[in-house]
Amino acid sequence: MVVRLGDVRRIGELDALRGVAVCGIMLVNTWQHAPHTPRTGVDWTVDTLLQSRFYPIFSLLFGIGFVLFQDRAGRWVLLRRLLWLLCFGLVQHTFYEGEVLSDYALYGAAVLLPASFLEGGIPVLLLGVAALAWSVLEGGGALEIPGLFLIGMALMRLRPPRWLLTPVSVVAAAASAMLTVFWLVSRDWAYYSTAALAGAAAYAGLFVVLVGRSAPLEALGRMALTNYVTGTLVIFLTGPWERQDSTRLTVVGIALVTVLAQLAASRWWLGRFRYGPLEWVWRCLTWFRWVPNRLRSGRDDNRPLPDPGVP
Repeated sequence: MVVRLGDVRRIGELDALRGVAVCGIMLVNTWQHAPHTPRTGVDWTVDTLLQSRFYPIFSLLFGIGFVLFQDRAGRWVLLRRLLWLLCFGLVQHTFYEGEVLSDYALYGAAVLLPASFLEGGIPVLLLGVAALAWSVLEGGGALEIPGLFLIGMALMRLRPPRWLLTPVSVVAAAASAMLTVFWLVSRDWAYYSTAALAGAAAYAGLFVVLVGRSAPLEALGRMALTNYVTGTLVIFLTGPWERQDSTRLTVVGIALVTVLAQLAASRWWLGRFRYGPLEWVWRCLTWFRWVPNRLRSGRDDNRPLPDPGVP
């Protein structure tokens, strides 16, 4: 497989964007496990501007990564990868009921694998938009995952021109603001779900336009599985502190310290190893063989491209 410079840049941007999603998910998940009465400014900010806006980015990237991994390894290997992801999710579920890995594995096998037989990107895009619209009407949440998966797959196949990012991001930001106002007035959950999806599109698009590649965030994104699982473990262990603080500042502090530690740990680890700890275990299980992980030097000829298949 020939890898062009533009492909390396795009994969780096995807990893950096995944890193942004990891940061946002850590904050929102920590907040969700804290009491929300009496309401504070932290509650209002997270609920209005952040909640439900980072999992859509994660899900979209999973659909994109699905296409990249399928092109390299094929459907049977991809199915094994999803089955092992389900196992990770079931283990994580023993201490964190809100885990999303099992949902990703099941929806990936049930939706993305069959959709991979469709030709072109337009049919997949139309199917994804229809599934996403239905999920919003049904209450959103995890039901949005299949539609977002399909839209990610379609975008990877269609490769829309980069110049579309700016106008789409601006329109999405305006739509999110307007729909958020509608939700604040009416408390209609459909408005909230749609505002969150538009906000996710705006955040993702504006990040790629304004920032693009970022070495610390790329490292965080390349170790997304490890960072997601360890982040939920932190939330589980710090739960008593979160529940005792009525100001919700503990939530912000725990999320900030965790993300900063993960940023430093991810840079350090990937300077010495090809894959994150859980990413490496996942890869070995997927291929049913021992995969070399330690780098010989900073110029290791076998240093891989960022792994697009991490959720």
